[in-house]
Amino acid sequence: MTVSTPLMTALGGNDTLARKLTMVLFGSVLVGMSAQVSVPMYPVPMTLQTLAISLIGLTYGARLAGVTLLAYLAQGAAGMPVFAGGAAGLAYMFGPTGGFLLGFVAMAWLTGFLVERGLGQGLGRLFLAAFIPALLLFVPGVLWLWTVTPLDLQAAAMAGAVPFQLGGLVKSAVAALIVSGAWAAWRSRRG
Repeated sequence: MTVSTPLMTALGGNDTLARKLTMVLFGSVLVGMSAQVSVPMYPVPMTLQTLAISLIGLTYGARLAGVTLLAYLAQGAAGMPVFAGGAAGLAYMFGPTGGFLLGFVAMAWLTGFLVERGLGQGLGRLFLAAFIPALLLFVPGVLWLWTVTPLDLQAAAMAGAVPFQLGGLVKSAVAALIVSGAWAAWRSRRG
């Protein structure tokens, strides 16, 4: 499989610790802000978090994207109101959305991994790199929901996955369009 460079690496600049820390901070703040854009649904709100996570994975690469989402979770665990609806704390993390929160790290990492393995350029490839991990996010999300609520597995899937499939498809397409456009802009500036 082809190894390719994530957009933020291709953009260049110093690959210093300071740059990486800045990217992690920016990315974790972006995810926290996107969590506040919410469509109320029971038991899991639909937010723009997965769009932000896809963008981070598509542009940062696996390791830096995973670290960014770990930083986001650490911020929430420390009491910063970064989760949906301004929620925070360990109690919230162990509630119905806990599987999704933990799955965010895997989603970001896997998106970046797919980019690094050849799905980092071209609209179709970028879409696949965003959509596959977004779809797999529902595995830990639904299993956790099933475990911590009185819902059976089918009801957990109906509540925590089915209503969000169209949104996941659209958010993956939007992320792919944004990053594809960023690549095109970068290439045109290089001449």
